[in-house]
Amino acid sequence: MDADLAQPAARALLAFWRAAGVDMDEAEAVYASAPVAAPVREVSAPVPKPKPKVAAADATVENARAMAAAAKTIAELRAAVEDFDGCALKRTARNTVFSDGVDDAPVLLIGEAPGKDEDEQGKPFVGRSGQLLDRMLAQIGLDRRSNVLISNTIYWRPPGNRDPTQGEIVACLPFVERLIELSRPKLLILTGKAAAQTVLKREDAVTRMRGRKLNYTREGLEAPVNALVMLHPAYLLRQPQQKRQAWADLLLAETWLDELGVARGARP
Repeated sequence: MDADLAQPAARALLAFWRAAGVDMDEAEAVYASAPVAAPVREVSAPVPKPKPKVAAADATVENARAMAAAAKTIAELRAAVEDFDGCALKRTARNTVFSDGVDDAPVLLIGEAPGKDEDEQGKPFVGRSGQLLDRMLAQIGLDRRSNVLISNTIYWRPPGNRDPTQGEIVACLPFVERLIELSRPKLLILTGKAAAQTVLKREDAVTRMRGRKLNYTREGLEAPVNALVMLHPAYLLRQPQQKRQAWADLLLAETWLDELGVARGARP
């Protein structure tokens, strides 16, 4: 019988005999001195802790760093990105979208990720936002055919144009950093929040970073790189009232390029 049920039954029996006039003092003393069996509890076997393993993400990033470091030219870096299989986006994208423009350009412009048009053509900024970007750059004598190199922080289109995940960003970042190192631009232009926060490793909003002369630095870089944050052209298409700020950013870039002695084409 279960111990929890036997104890009340025994007490009830003793009470019955006492009520019937039987001397039960000795019996109750014996009962009181008897040890009560503790209920049996099931003891779960300890779950062994998994042995620490190197995360797959860490291995992917290390592989990206090794491939990026091995590239001695931008052409070699482009080929390394084409061969890189550490970003899952590559399996759903049509094309790798690495760069467009002049490899030795004095201005390097970096955006976020390819969209539908970019994925189809294999070049960054070729859709509506890219067309707006070209018109904006032309206002200060810049174009991708002569003095601008354009790239992204992500080289494959995220499905449905969703935001890239943190894992996708860190997988591509070694190539982004190596591109800046190899191109050594006189001016680095970062368009939009994702590019600015990823490259500069800052969490500030674009509105706090734009309109200022900034520096891009990282370990191993020979010297800081002049950096400027601008509103993304896609954002301007959605918020045309912000074009005034974009124009102010262009004027700052123009003034800075003049100070740096960067030759440019005539404004339209």
